[in-house]
Amino acid sequence: MASEMAIDHKEKANELLKADADKILRLIKVQMDNLTMPQCPLYEDVLDTQMFGLSREIDFAVRLGLIDEIDGKNLLDELEKELLLLHQSSIQK
Repeated sequence: MASEMAIDHKEKANELLKADADKILRLIKVQMDNLTMPQCPLYEDVLDTQMFGLSREIDFAVRLGLIDEIDGKNLLDELEKELLLLHQSSIQK
């Protein structure tokens, strides 16, 4: 029973972190589409703040043993790749 709870907590932590990463991506998409350009300090501040917050969440989950450090790094890397593609597409417009 305890191992089932541990697995459930790990799955929940993974889902929450992925949801937060998706939220950051959506926030940046909206900001790029409607508010500012990628060169704007406001855009950079929002992106830096959100990415820092997510990295702290991931670090906390890793320290609790809820996710593997490599999985956390992969989540951040994947989000950074998606944001880079989004940034490049906005520059080409």
